[in-house]
Amino acid sequence: MARTAEAFDIDKNIPRQFGEWMPVPGVRIVEPPGSDTLSHEIYNQEIGRGYVDRDGHVIMLLIAYGASQSDRLQLHRPEICYTAQGFRVSKPFETAFSYRVGLPPMSLMHLVAQREGRVEPVSYWMRIGNDVATGIIARQVLKLKYGLRGFIPDGALIRVSTVGVSEEAAFALEAKFIEDLMNAVDPAARNFLVGDPRKALS
Repeated sequence: MARTAEAFDIDKNIPRQFGEWMPVPGVRIVEPPGSDTLSHEIYNQEIGRGYVDRDGHVIMLLIAYGASQSDRLQLHRPEICYTAQGFRVSKPFETAFSYRVGLPPMSLMHLVAQREGRVEPVSYWMRIGNDVATGIIARQVLKLKYGLRGFIPDGALIRVSTVGVSEEAAFALEAKFIEDLMNAVDPAARNFLVGDPRKALS
């Protein structure tokens, strides 16, 4: 599974422009410390981008890939990543999110990170193999299920955030961005982001 997913080039396959979303260069995205260390290994990929809609709302997208659920991928979990950068992080809460008609909803996690005057609502999910699992226990159970079938699952963390609007408006904007992205990418990219529902274990 990891070797198959490694062939997917995130930078090339995630569009820089789609629908009403245009690229914004130079957006500062929160990342875990140590990005220039051994953590950048041959099987890991990471991208961080900014997008803006016609109303001037900026969305920050971060995608981190781990071929075998590496520590680097775990460091990208917002609860850890933002805390390490000095943010206060609210208790995460989970929702069911329908991103495409005809496909089952996925689990989406929300939290709010705050540091000084910066308030950043965050939506994220983690793909484990062909499943989406945001909770720590759910991820461990999935890894065990894959292991019992003789697979070492790869994983991807997808994080979407924004600043400058209310919490409620931010989560609605992030949901629209995710839905637009899911409907803009091809099936291979969508499977990379959320897994193949036909092969999911959960």
